[in-house]
Amino acid sequence: MNTSLFELFKIGIGPSSSHTVGPMRAALRFTGILESTGLLPRTAAVNVDLYGSLALTGIGHGTDRAILLGLLGEAPDKVDPATVESKIANLRSTGTLALNGTHTIPFTEPANLRFRCDQMYPDPAVISHPNGMRFIALDASGALLAEAIFYSIGGGFIVSEAERTAESLTSARTVPYPFRSAADLLTTAKQHNLTIANLLLANEVALLNDPNISIARPAEASSQPSQSAEQTIRTSILTLWHTMQRCTERGIATEGILAGGLNVRRRAHRLAERLNTIGSKDPLAPIDWVTVYAMAVNEENAAGGRVVTAPTNGAAGVIPAIGHYYTRFIEGTREEKEDGLIRYFLTAAAIGILYKENASISGAEVGCQGEVGVACSMAAGGLVAALNGTNAQVEHAAEIAMEHNLGMTCDPIGGLVQIPCIERNGMGAVKAINACRMAMHETGDHKLSLDQVIATMYQTGLDMQSRYKETSLAGLALNIIEC
Repeated sequence: MNTSLFELFKIGIGPSSSHTVGPMRAALRFTGILESTGLLPRTAAVNVDLYGSLALTGIGHGTDRAILLGLLGEAPDKVDPATVESKIANLRSTGTLALNGTHTIPFTEPANLRFRCDQMYPDPAVISHPNGMRFIALDASGALLAEAIFYSIGGGFIVSEAERTAESLTSARTVPYPFRSAADLLTTAKQHNLTIANLLLANEVALLNDPNISIARPAEASSQPSQSAEQTIRTSILTLWHTMQRCTERGIATEGILAGGLNVRRRAHRLAERLNTIGSKDPLAPIDWVTVYAMAVNEENAAGGRVVTAPTNGAAGVIPAIGHYYTRFIEGTREEKEDGLIRYFLTAAAIGILYKENASISGAEVGCQGEVGVACSMAAGGLVAALNGTNAQVEHAAEIAMEHNLGMTCDPIGGLVQIPCIERNGMGAVKAINACRMAMHETGDHKLSLDQVIATMYQTGLDMQSRYKETSLAGLALNIIEC
């Protein structure tokens, strides 16, 4: 179990990790293949086909724009959201695309970017993940130069067709404290007298020190040579947190109507203003602030702003909302709060890794229980750790949180990450606090284990009809009254 915290928490842009970040990374990777193989100068045309959930809700989730940006050579963590509109407008007005930013080819979306809404998978004979995409490069005569199939498997993670059927990409990694289940995690931590946070920190240090492993960490470029590996990990985590803080601030400061046609009004600003004026008189104001923080992030995500995948974009508001709750409403010195945040992120990541490796964090595969449900579980366990709870209480809180998100569908109205996604993050954040408090007030064993609940979540997702899994073909997506 060697997925890194920094693969789970990634800086990118909205509105979706699986439908925006993943496809952008896939398109960028394809252009990299063309360049590394010397085929880029010979490429006269590129065709992209989208399947399954990517085809059915891709427009609302910005998949078309993500593909175009990736082909232009843009990366999710590097692109400036303020420049996206001009880049897309220029491509569409000229009918040309600078492949990888250097090689110009003709490109029009109706001809070269095709939404295969009637086909679930690139190869109908192969049942794979529903977020499939095929890239084809042709020369001037129309002959095939290169072809690649990728799957966006949730949280911005992508795998190629070959990688999908091969051994796990992380199987060759060596860490001091590997774990494959929550039971393994608790046992190993107990054997070595470690908290879950310290166990994962040791694993992250090992991954950082391994010259054969390349993992993007947000603070690596600015880290000092004198920093220890542990200090670099801490600095990188705090960089993620600062990115979340800036996203929350932008979300609270911004008013207006979200694009997409639903005319959804951004509410975080108005709610924050109300709390700033009368909130001191309300004993439940801290809970209202948690809702504001979560909604602010997801309104910013829905607007295509810069967010941190946690573990997905659709669920990106839960983790920062609980981080704000801890730093604002829990007593402690600045140093104590910083240490608590480090424990929070490391522990939340350990829980997220369990879901990523043993189930799924993809709404298109298991519904929103794999997005907001997982984020809620991560935040609940992470908050226990921040409050210096025990490893057993961490596991219990994570279990409670997911237990009460089981079966949650992903049925975005209009294919947009707006309704019910924005409010759902607020609800998930409040549930995380409840789960944390319930677990920390318990003294004995509990009946269900986190491993059992993770297995149940995954099986429930597989049993769920595909039309309830990010296709906008059922549920709320079909039951909105048009005025």
